Amino acid sequence: MTDGRAPHTSAELAEPRVMPPGQRRSPQLRPVHYGRVPRVNLSTWRLSIGGLTASGEVTALDWDQVTALPRLEVLADHHCVARYTTQDVRWSGVSARALVDLCPPADGAEFVQLWATYGYSSTVRLEDLLSARAVFATHLDGEPLTPEHGWPMRVVLPHLYGFKGPKWVAAMDYHREPVRGFWEQRGYHVTGDVWREERYAHQE
Repeated sequence: MTDGRAPHTSAELAEPRVMPPGQRRSPQLRPVHYGRVPRVNLSTWRLSIGGLTASGEVTALDWDQVTALPRLEVLADHHCVARYTTQDVRWSGVSARALVDLCPPADGAEFVQLWATYGYSSTVRLEDLLSARAVFATHLDGEPLTPEHGWPMRVVLPHLYGFKGPKWVAAMDYHREPVRGFWEQRGYHVTGDVWREERYAHQE
């Protein structure tokens, strides 16, 4: 490649074409979020990786450092916990596994709290973030994300409900135990597996 970046990889793995339980099709990906859309300055934007890291230190990566990591393109269905699914959405960005490999967790850390602007957070299992299809997306259907869809970067975890992957992601922290984020504190499931229909905390 001429721009010096790591080779692009693809994770267009076969997904079940049946609709997950309780979901209905939606023709468009709706930009749903809580609160206002932030204004982000790429010159000062950083992705912080901390918590229980293997090094014991916090790493802050700027935009060029993050986007130089191995790229990943994923064709996936987007499942909103509000019961609608948009099929065949094409995301591309940085492989989540590449970020974890660059800044690995300490032994015993099994959860990752993902932070966005304004203090929004969501916690996922480390094994979910290490999925071959997990991506820190910068593009949607071949175009840079719009601010409403999470520009400059959002987390996409296709096998989980959409609320598990924050838009405007700014940090990730490793933990040994799950830490309830914004929607988890409001009664939503700490894991959020679409195919198990893990919507609400009372199911845990």
